[in-house]
Amino acid sequence: MIAAASALAFLSGVQVMVPLAIGLPLALLLAACVSARWRRCMPRLFVLAPVPALLAALFDADAGSVEVGNQLFSLSFSLDFPGAMLLGTAALLWMLAGVYAERFLRERSASGGFVVCWLMTLTGCVGVFLAADLVGFYFLLAVLSVGASGLVLQGEGPDALRAGALYLALALLAEAFLLAGLVLMANATPDGSLLVADAVAALPASPTRDLTVTLLLVGLGMKAGLVPLHVWMPLAYRAAPIPAAAVMSGAVVKASVIAMLRLLPFDDIALPAFGHALASVGLFGALYGVLVGLTQRDPKTVLAYSSVSQMGFVAAVVGMGLAAGDASTPVAAAFYGAHHLLVKGALFLAVGVVALTGQRHLRPMVVPAAIIALGLGGLPLTGGALAKDVAKDLLGDGLAGSVAVVSSVASTLLMVHFVRRLGESAAADADARAPGAMVLAWLAMALASLLVPWLLYLNLAPGEWPDALAPAALWDALWPVVVGAALAFALDRFGQRVPRMPAGDVGIAVRGLGGPALAAGAGLEHADTFLRRWPVACVVMLAVTLLFAWALL
Repeated sequence: MIAAASALAFLSGVQVMVPLAIGLPLALLLAACVSARWRRCMPRLFVLAPVPALLAALFDADAGSVEVGNQLFSLSFSLDFPGAMLLGTAALLWMLAGVYAERFLRERSASGGFVVCWLMTLTGCVGVFLAADLVGFYFLLAVLSVGASGLVLQGEGPDALRAGALYLALALLAEAFLLAGLVLMANATPDGSLLVADAVAALPASPTRDLTVTLLLVGLGMKAGLVPLHVWMPLAYRAAPIPAAAVMSGAVVKASVIAMLRLLPFDDIALPAFGHALASVGLFGALYGVLVGLTQRDPKTVLAYSSVSQMGFVAAVVGMGLAAGDASTPVAAAFYGAHHLLVKGALFLAVGVVALTGQRHLRPMVVPAAIIALGLGGLPLTGGALAKDVAKDLLGDGLAGSVAVVSSVASTLLMVHFVRRLGESAAADADARAPGAMVLAWLAMALASLLVPWLLYLNLAPGEWPDALAPAALWDALWPVVVGAALAFALDRFGQRVPRMPAGDVGIAVRGLGGPALAAGAGLEHADTFLRRWPVACVVMLAVTLLFAWALL
């Protein structure tokens, strides 16, 4: 035992785990692409691929940076405490979702595409949490986007095709905004450094600071699913297979959180205009996601709108910290994001397990789901209560704090609605039982959702846990849950009067513009064909040349 601990300490000391965290899933991805035989065996290794990332989060936080490459080209990786919280919880979700996915793939005749996309998404996800330079961050984010869109396409039917295409299109659009912002950041760094820390340090004094921050927030807002840029989220999560939806809703979307925390300045200068704007958009999304989620019947879609709501709340925490220039923001936002990561990943696995479980065996599956779901509303003694307590100081006692309390009530209301829809999705056969591996993965994730936030909290604030258990603190966490549950039962009596909104809400309304857009595209194609004719091109080139000469004179 002592020898094993010494070996782990040695590996951490020479910082092997950080590059191995990316290297192992990347090596498995390459092997899966090379050989069909290896590809068929790869699902058994899903549970092992994230292990180095988990070890890196446990032992290598604040251990400095690691550079991979040579003098011609190299990438830098590092891990701080906020990144370690998100990386460690993400790795845990990837491991247990991998157990679920391995059993899930036994029922599929063709699993090669799923395997490749799973490993590609895992590689990009771990890499984004570790990237310490602008080039590596952008490259790994692109890998993550392509892999995640492929996971959505692994669903069945035209809905998966449309959701995957929309996810990829909006991901590429978001990355275009991000690329422009990252280029401006790199251009403002005095010594030409591409390290994220150096670029962020130079950002407050940059002449293009406002434009840079705007581009970053628009791109990351799309990635985070902030309203009204959220249309991809309910469609993608509903269409993706259960294990893919679990890691996407839990781990993948947190890439936007770590990007906000790494790329925005929190301790050098306050940016109240940008911070308050982000907080306003986030708090609106926190309530909007609940309102639309209440109109949904499919439990996966309800969870998707819950993610819209919760990511809006995280954005509000980041925005208030940005407005105040509060250096504690990254830790608070990462803690809240880590709790949401665990709970949302667990609840998606619960949806898959319940769908395969009959009514006679349903209670042991639904009760844990109800407990951790109510944790999103702040149920006392759960990680949700701790997360809201950590974020409380940043939100303050003003309007943002009041809206946050309303959001807790609304989240509880939505989660009670989810538990009802979950119970209705049970298997038709009353004696049906889900496969043991799937049940094990789900229950392990549920347990982790309850225990890991407490372990993080004790490490984050070791002397404050008695305050979290004080009667006043417990009551502050309890009464919004009680009010939300009462509203849920009242709403159930008038549930037939609640209007139904299609998943994708505003995106469905925009779909009506498809015809005019195709017509406009055809018109532009004809115009391009005409302009590329030799005589026309010569005349245009001559006109441009004369205009340029006139401008110089």
